[in-house]
Amino acid sequence: MKIVRFTCLVFVIIFALTTLFGAVIMSISPIKTQAYDSTSAKAMCVMETTSKRVLSSKNMDSKLAMASTTKIMTAITAIENCQDLDKTFTISPKAVGVEGTSLYLKQGEVFSTRDLLYGLMLISGNDASIAIGEHVGGSTKNFVTLMNNTAQKIGATNSHFDNTHGLDSKTHYTTAYDLALITSYAMQNPIFKEIVSTKNIKITNADGKTRYLKNKNKLLNSFDGCNGVKTGFTDNAGRCLVSSAERNGMDIVCVVLNCAPMFEECSSLMENAFNEYKLYDLTTLYDFSNNIAVLEGRTDKAQIGTFGHFYYPLTESELERVKIK
Repeated sequence: MKIVRFTCLVFVIIFALTTLFGAVIMSISPIKTQAYDSTSAKAMCVMETTSKRVLSSKNMDSKLAMASTTKIMTAITAIENCQDLDKTFTISPKAVGVEGTSLYLKQGEVFSTRDLLYGLMLISGNDASIAIGEHVGGSTKNFVTLMNNTAQKIGATNSHFDNTHGLDSKTHYTTAYDLALITSYAMQNPIFKEIVSTKNIKITNADGKTRYLKNKNKLLNSFDGCNGVKTGFTDNAGRCLVSSAERNGMDIVCVVLNCAPMFEECSSLMENAFNEYKLYDLTTLYDFSNNIAVLEGRTDKAQIGTFGHFYYPLTESELERVKIK
């Protein structure tokens, strides 16, 4: 089955001028955009990270389990709420022997939050998520509250987090759209972006014991421009993947939930998005005089212009339909 998208865009951009207020209205009439090949994912969303425009989707508002892609929220919440990522702390018994993928932390080991974030995002350590939550939030329960508060702040209103790792729970869910929104937000943070784009790293505890970590996101090595983000799997959630990539100044995020060939389909969806869309500066599309006449002023003319730029992803056919009034 083909996914057909209908897009109706209206841009209203108001620019402050040096001598007067002016309005430029850019509009695009409804058009039928090119269809993407179907995806086997239960839900999917491809989003441009700056504008938050959805470039393609399937069941993107369905509430689903998301497995370890949960850790995207865990990581950005920790980064935003930890005063010093390099300060070390002691691993408690609660972070030892956690079910699922593990960094194999031991009680009494001493790590920095930054090192554990690499263990969280590269190899998906569930024990690292508990350790981070306890340290940053004071308790896992308090940290999960911070995660839900962060989701609300971002606008991910159809998501709810019960834990830091993503193990199945009836009230632990998100949507493909919300997860794309969360990831777009997180990728604006340089620390988060550096961590999830790292392919290999070694972390060392206070006793000098080293762990070598290899990122599970295969697209970092196979997809041109890929710079993140996170894999996930549980029996209930299926195979889940959130990936991001940048080409020619445009950043996109692709979310596939419950998708067996997650790497292959995410790669195809992002390739299609880059082929179809480009990021345009719409403030360069109109022409106006740099000077206007001044009536009864101290000078005969005044210079005008815009203070900023407005970038938006468009197809070539959409760009041709932009009208400026």
